[in-house]
Amino acid sequence: MTRPGPDAQQTGMQLTDAQPADRQQKDTQLTDTPLIDMRHIGKTFVQADMETRVLHDISLRVWPGDFLALTGSSGSGKSTLLYIMGLLDQASSGSYHLQGQDVSTLDDAAASAFRNAVTGFVFQSFFLIPYASALDNVLLPGVYSQVPDRELRARAEELLVRVGLGDRMHHKPNQLSGGQQQRVALARALLQEPALLLADEPTGQLDTATSRSILELFQKINEGGTTIIMVTHSPETAACARKRIVMRDGRIHPDIPDEAEQPDRPDERS
Repeated sequence: MTRPGPDAQQTGMQLTDAQPADRQQKDTQLTDTPLIDMRHIGKTFVQADMETRVLHDISLRVWPGDFLALTGSSGSGKSTLLYIMGLLDQASSGSYHLQGQDVSTLDDAAASAFRNAVTGFVFQSFFLIPYASALDNVLLPGVYSQVPDRELRARAEELLVRVGLGDRMHHKPNQLSGGQQQRVALARALLQEPALLLADEPTGQLDTATSRSILELFQKINEGGTTIIMVTHSPETAACARKRIVMRDGRIHPDIPDEAEQPDRPDERS
């Protein structure tokens, strides 16, 4: 179940337009409002009297329903960009609109609330609570939710069934394999039904066969309409996405070989 991703396009203002390959998959993909709209994003880390600039003038749009792989070598800035997308970090310069809202200057409380409502995260390390069951780990993001507990629990149980752990709901992390723990983490990320799923090296600690099964889950989730942005250094993992963007030295690299031509958006066709 691998799909090659179309190439990353850039305009005169160096705006990379990451669009879905399959226009007819979901009506929401035909919206004129990008899910993510970043303009001239820069990021500088300051330590003592030393400044390190890790992102340089990133302009990027991601549309609803896309599945985007951010690739590049270690230190290229891909994880930093992902954390800014997910409101876990803030850019030093530029503007960022998420779901049409300017989130560039949100304070910590507002960013946290928006992040919890709109995004879900899957990391290379599973970050499961060791003394809690798989079900309780999945329920964790719902602590501050307005959704009734009974509905959240039913949703969590359904998600665990969906990721193939219906018979492991009450197992603790040390009773699960690495692949099973990552499935729990994926179910947890989906509990709030996020519009945007962000994954940072989600198969980095998994063997080849387990990685393949996790990536197939990601593809099925994307086919259901969830936008996914995944950081990876693996070409095989990146090939599962619909779109691939290469980062080098804190910039989006314009030259991506061996990629299919990107179709135009419907309103841009001649």
